[in-house]
Amino acid sequence: MLAKVISSTVLGIEAIKVAVEVDVSGGLPGFSIVGLPDAVVRESINRVKAAIKNCGFSFPRRKITVNLAPADIKKEGPCFDLPVALGVLAATGQINKEALNGKVFCGELSLDGSLKPITGVLPRAMALRNSYYRQLLLPSENAKEAAVVGDIEVLALENLGQAAAYLNNDLEIKNTKVDTENLWQGKGSYEFDFADVKGQQHIKRGLEVAAAGGHNLLLIGSPGAGKTMLAKCMPGILPQATIQEALETTKIHSVAGLISNGRTVISDRPFRAPHHSISDVALIGGGTHPKPGEISLSHNGVLFLDELPEFRRNVLEALRQPLEAGYITVSRIASTVSFPARFILISACNPCPCGFFLDDSRQCHCSPHQIQRYLSKISGPLLDRIDIHLEVPRLKYEQMALKNKAETSLEIRERVNKARQIQEKKLKEFGYCYNAHMNAPTTEKVCILTEDAKELLKMAILNLGLSARAYHKILKISRTIADLSASETIKSEHISEAISYRCLDRNLWTL
Repeated sequence: MLAKVISSTVLGIEAIKVAVEVDVSGGLPGFSIVGLPDAVVRESINRVKAAIKNCGFSFPRRKITVNLAPADIKKEGPCFDLPVALGVLAATGQINKEALNGKVFCGELSLDGSLKPITGVLPRAMALRNSYYRQLLLPSENAKEAAVVGDIEVLALENLGQAAAYLNNDLEIKNTKVDTENLWQGKGSYEFDFADVKGQQHIKRGLEVAAAGGHNLLLIGSPGAGKTMLAKCMPGILPQATIQEALETTKIHSVAGLISNGRTVISDRPFRAPHHSISDVALIGGGTHPKPGEISLSHNGVLFLDELPEFRRNVLEALRQPLEAGYITVSRIASTVSFPARFILISACNPCPCGFFLDDSRQCHCSPHQIQRYLSKISGPLLDRIDIHLEVPRLKYEQMALKNKAETSLEIRERVNKARQIQEKKLKEFGYCYNAHMNAPTTEKVCILTEDAKELLKMAILNLGLSARAYHKILKISRTIADLSASETIKSEHISEAISYRCLDRNLWTL
């Protein structure tokens, strides 16, 4: 007897339909799985056999062959346990074979037949919206995550026996529904708020500009100056994620197995801060079966790299392509997958090996050569992709003792929202969302300077020796500053402020 059960596997962050074909025939008893299964899929033989017996069904003492089609795609994970078990039961006549039509099954089986949650549920559910299959049957702990998609019927299962009873019309299972309108209620609140940051007005303003224009940012300052605290406040001033952005973020986290039980969607902007000992694969993604890395997990949010020069050279250089393109392509012998990686990079470092080159209260003992060698660990091509450089000074006692509350993140976010709305209208015809992503021709068209602004920019280039790279960065930053002030043209004060955000272009750092 032959039975066919539809399931799916995840390649990158996209789901692919897999037909689980189960043939039970005469011959010596045996159980084999073909179709490029990995070790976890092959081990499902033992889980399926025990689950069928412990749920009160009879396991056939015959030759069982399971084919996972298409056979040229690698299958991984325990998600095929449930469809394989149902295929065996259908092929032996213990459940209604016709009831399998139009349904997709995924789930890991315990030895007692209960179902455990799996990863990558959201991309599987999203793939069903434009397909013939309208029902998704999966473990109950994954049901709410899948139900966010809508337009499909999600049936939550507790065990194999429940699935068999439903297919035999002995049990009714209601469709799992989620109130998507209330998913964003109470969201958007973050642990760190700019109201708790004392002083550092220039740095706060720089972070506001970075948030408004999607600019990458480098913070340079002595240890204890507050670089990490400032970076952690960044997600709080970013606009609330749209439904599409939230689904993209949740999709990536679902594939990585980072969706906690009972959670439906990640509506807050992600903030990822990997340690400087991270490998290039862990940062950009990859592995034998490619999984998203930290840059993809920070998609639509913030990636914070503290102690930037301490990261390995190959790790930092791997950032160059995703910073430019907004995605990362991972190639392996069996497949090539792409992961989205559109994030704001906030990096921090000390100005020298000892950390006190810019500190008024501590003496720096580093030689010019040591300082230059330390900063040269950040390569030119990577630095080329960082728009804003800010010196973070150590706070004075008067600033630390100040008890007045500063401006809140919510107040700053309102200005950022208005600036982004202006950008969207201005850049829509060019295919960009933020000023930081504009190419050189678009920058020249969008950045309209007054005569005073042109003269100031000319003086800056001549007197400070700014490069062509710095010239376009200043134009992009000044365009964002102009958007924050709702100005159609870029004025001299906008250019002046933009120049102040390029500290590495000044002679102070030319040692």
